[in-house]
Parts: sequence; C-alpha cells; structure tokens
Amino acid sequence: MYGSSGIITNFLGAYQMSDMAIRYSRFIPLAYNLAKSLGFERGKIMPSRAFCSDESQGYPIILIAKHFGSFPFNHGRVGGIVATDRHAPHAHHGKDLVIIQASHVGYDPENGRFGVYRRLQTEDASETSSCGKICGALDWYLREFEFARENIFLYQEDGQHKVVIDNLLLHAEREQGLILKLDKIIQLDADGNPVPELSRSTAKTFSASPALFDYLGDYDWKPGPGEAIGRRLNPDLFYFKRDISDQQEGRDHLENNLLDVMSYIVSSEWPALAAAQVNTQVEFDRTFRTIIKEPAYKNKKILFMSGLNVDISPQEGQVFPLTKFIPWAAYVQDEDGNHQTWEQAELYEQLQAQSTENPDQLDLEMAIDIMERAEEIHLPF
Repeated sequence: MYGSSGIITNFLGAYQMSDMAIRYSRFIPLAYNLAKSLGFERGKIMPSRAFCSDESQGYPIILIAKHFGSFPFNHGRVGGIVATDRHAPHAHHGKDLVIIQASHVGYDPENGRFGVYRRLQTEDASETSSCGKICGALDWYLREFEFARENIFLYQEDGQHKVVIDNLLLHAEREQGLILKLDKIIQLDADGNPVPELSRSTAKTFSASPALFDYLGDYDWKPGPGEAIGRRLNPDLFYFKRDISDQQEGRDHLENNLLDVMSYIVSSEWPALAAAQVNTQVEFDRTFRTIIKEPAYKNKKILFMSGLNVDISPQEGQVFPLTKFIPWAAYVQDEDGNHQTWEQAELYEQLQAQSTENPDQLDLEMAIDIMERAEEIHLPF
C-alpha cells in the first residue's frame, strides 16, 4: 500500500477533514435513516460499534442506542481496532446489520490541541492523552524523532555545506530506531558508502547531498558550529525500524497499522490526529475484506461505516464531550450479495441526503421507567 513516499503522502492527504465533520447528535439519526433508505427494517437492525474503550466514547454509544433502538454490539478493541472474530456473533444478533468503526482523538478547544482530553472524573478535571493507546504507541517514535532533530546539525564553511550526524544515527544496521536515508542527506562514495570528512568523539561531519537542498528549500545555511535541523527533518529523509509483534488484532496491531507512515505522523502538526486518521483508513481497508469473506454475513444487509471520532473536551456545565464524526468510507451489501464501496465524498453526500428527524427513536427515560415499573421476575435459584 505504501510503495513510495508519494503514495504514502497521497494516502494521508486523501482524508479530507475540515468540511466533513458532523456532530454526533446529527450523525447517528442520519446513519439510521441511511440504513432505512437501503431497506433495513425498523426494529430488526443490530448496530455494532468498533470504538476504543475510553469513557469519552460513551456519548456516541448512547446516541446509537437511542436512534437504532438497541444497545450496540461491541465490535471494538482498544484504539479503535475491529475485532473481526466477532463478525459471526454480530450476524446472529440481528436481521439487518450496521457497523460503525472509529478511531478517536481528543481536542481541547481552549488551546487548539489535538491528542488531549479533559477527564471530568479526575481530581482536578485534568487533561490527559486521548486516545491513550494511540498516544502511548507514538511515544517511542516521537522520542526517537526528537533525538534526531536535535542531533543533526547544518552549517557552512568556506562556501561548502556540511552536515554533522550523531554516530548512533549512522548505524543503519540497528534492529530498531530512526533510520536515516543517508543518500538523501549526505554525499556518498561511488559504492554508496558514507565517507566522513571529520570524525568527532560522538559525531561525524559530511558534505551535504544535492537532494538535501531540495528538501530544505530556502534554508539559510549559517557558519559553524552548526544549527540543529529541528523541524526541517523532512519525513522523506528517514524511516523507523521497530521490533513489534505482527499478530493480527494483537497487542501491537495498532502500531503495525501506523509503522509504514510513522515518519509522516511524527512530523505532522498533530501526531495523535494523524495517527487516528491513518488507523481509521487502514482498519476500513482491512475489515471490509473480512466482512466479504465471513460466511455468517452471507444473505445479510450490511452497512459498515468507518470514520474518526473527535472528542471535544467538555466545558463548564457539560457532562459529555461534543463529539464529532468525520466519515472516511463505507461498505454496503444487500441480502443478495450485491455490494459496493462508498468513498469519503460519496458517503458524506449519502448521509447529508437523509433527514435528521427520526420518528423511530427511543425515549430512553421512558424505556428505563417502563423497566423500573415492570413486575418483578424471580430467578429460580
């Protein structure tokens, strides 16, 4: 999927964000009415959600229950990974089937930061990372990236452009770490090997490659001793090696989803947002194929929608986040096996064509009251 840097960039850039966000209070009735427009039968729809386990995902779950008339089946693992081994149980729980998959990222509107969320139940209503699984997976890569940015130096001497690189970063044979694409950074000999012009105790000095000038653009090379490359370390100039398990839906599944594009994620303005976006895209691509192959889904109506949940931290007087859904893609199947995939723009248009009015929605307070007033049933123990 990621055969070249151009393909990687296009993959990330394909997810349009700014004009696609829908408040959950609108999205879920739109989704319900979309299912109805596809012939899904009222009262026979079993919704399922593949969300992270964070409490911030509770508000969307409540809305799903309200509009679909059923508490949703749980299809998700931490981080928004889809538990594909739950397809068959889901299929057995309803006539018509809806799956909503979403990775999530927190957002604090007061400082414009993605990747944090105000936890009202903490002692001081403090902000913590969100999604914690995604942010935890990024920590190691961000530290490696920060080290590289602070330990590659640029300077000029007598009109010659020089690059100083820490010795650790020159060891491409490392089993894990940030690995530089040296051919794009320094001049190599005829055999493709780096030839230092000066060896220091912890670093070596090289002549800059012509390719580096293209990546640095109009950077003003200053006389020695050198300036750290910092944020000018372009994602095309490095990649990561990481010793992680490749077990499907295992502990490192999310990290594997991100690894091929990790240099672009850590270089982005909001790494947690970029990571959640990528995970959503990869999980849709993976999951819709497992739906097609699942025998229990044969002869079933299915609407599988994938997107990104943005959890806007609750403000004074709010109990729940103002969560927004940014759709990515959908898979639609009828009972005869005919199926199609909707890309982002088409899914958004299909949703917006629906009404936000849902006459079938439950009055949750009334439903709870009915259960409270129901005659007691004694268990035969």
